[in-house]
Amino acid sequence: MVTSSAIQSRSLAVPCKAACQPLTSKTNRPNAIHSSALRNFVPTAPRFAGAAVSSYAATTQRAAILVAAVPTSIDALIFDCDGVIVESEDIHRRAYNAAFQEFDVRCPGDTSSPVVWSVEFYDMLQNKVGGGKPKMRWYFGEKGWPASSILGGKTAETEDEKTLLIDTLQDWKTDKYKDIIGSGQVEPRPGILKLMDDARASGTPVAVCSASTKAAVTFVLPALLGKERFDSLDLFMAGDDVPLKKPDPSIYKVAAERLNVDPARCLVIEDSMIGLAAALGAGMRCVITYHSGTESQDFPGASAVLANMDGMEFADLAGGKVEGRDDRKVAAGAK
Repeated sequence: MVTSSAIQSRSLAVPCKAACQPLTSKTNRPNAIHSSALRNFVPTAPRFAGAAVSSYAATTQRAAILVAAVPTSIDALIFDCDGVIVESEDIHRRAYNAAFQEFDVRCPGDTSSPVVWSVEFYDMLQNKVGGGKPKMRWYFGEKGWPASSILGGKTAETEDEKTLLIDTLQDWKTDKYKDIIGSGQVEPRPGILKLMDDARASGTPVAVCSASTKAAVTFVLPALLGKERFDSLDLFMAGDDVPLKKPDPSIYKVAAERLNVDPARCLVIEDSMIGLAAALGAGMRCVITYHSGTESQDFPGASAVLANMDGMEFADLAGGKVEGRDDRKVAAGAK
């Protein structure tokens, strides 16, 4: 059992290294720390600025007092990134369209103008195909492989040409996406930062598992969470850390292994059917926090379907007090 003196000698935050080192034993996992020791722990205020992260110290201190003594029924809290931490899907859509315009990408069915993905089409696409490169491969497979300035106006025909096209578009799109996120005009979804802080203060490991590329995630997460909060993650994984994208469950299975936790005692926060399928496929519970692009989905097997995490207490989420809740039904009943 870890004592109060032991807890005062080190920080609860486990830096998220590039190598994603696992917590190697149950006794070393943060949630093995006795709650009485946590009550005596006062976090050091991190030194960073920014509207999205300025409340970190106050929230963490509050959580250490109010949450640490509450036993939880989970051993890890895992977040998706896009659509969960930030409502980013339309930002991705805009970045893809900018890439198609930049490289004059024109499919055989409509050569009059570059490809444009509408809001309605992208809502369908993001719920059908996980990952950026697979999205483009699926689209071009359906519409015909395009001509573009990447190949000097030539249509991609060989596998090498298709790979060059997809890789170039994805790299340019990622840079454009980062420019938009880095503008400072994008904020995390309501309640997400507080939920992370409360989970950390309770001793529960916190991870992020995103289908996006590592280049995108390592830029987006520090910008949205703040460097201190990002570094305190027990684990973060990107889509290129595993061979198969969501809805394949690989990313969540590997996350459980690296965190050294039972998948059945992990709670995943997702926003779409693709993410839900990945979490359930890994044997984990999943709570959905939907947005306009996923609100109409059924979400069979989800523990709860929530509009957002605003006002959500970590103890209630971890303890199953929101089990079976569907905010869409509540909203429909109020009309």
